[in-house]
Amino acid sequence: MKKIEIIRGDITKFDGDAIVNAANTTLMGGGGVDGAIHRAAGPALYAACEKFNGCPTGEARLTLGFNLPAKYVIHTPGPVWHGGQHQEATLLANSYRHSLELGDQYGCQTIAFPSISTGVYAYPLKQAAQVAIQTISEFLKTAKHVQVVTMVCFDAVTLKAYQDALNDYQK
Repeated sequence: MKKIEIIRGDITKFDGDAIVNAANTTLMGGGGVDGAIHRAAGPALYAACEKFNGCPTGEARLTLGFNLPAKYVIHTPGPVWHGGQHQEATLLANSYRHSLELGDQYGCQTIAFPSISTGVYAYPLKQAAQVAIQTISEFLKTAKHVQVVTMVCFDAVTLKAYQDALNDYQK
């Protein structure tokens, strides 16, 4: 049965088919979850990302997981929050959808996401969680391979926001 799980933890420890990296548009590593994934995967991830010459906001690229437990890393740059009037919700939904489509295309059954754009990109957490849950839920209705999508939340505040968004969506 297809489902969304919400856990608190470290996405670099996720043992599944793919993890999603909340990347920047260069795909060359950065702070937050992006830097953590690059450090955990090792230097081969940087080399694999170089060949893409970046990635536009809302799109996604796939590499191997290298030293990570996950087989693949799906890199997606989420939008920077500019007040909500600059297509941020559409771009954020695209980041989730394109990541899921890429995972499905590669036969992934389990995919883990961090909270995209809610760190240094300043997307309001509650709104980001609602976009994520709605987009993932809609995708799962037609997914060929993806069975379980796990939201891996870094802290208790993020965990609660995603739990609330899932509860609201299921009402």
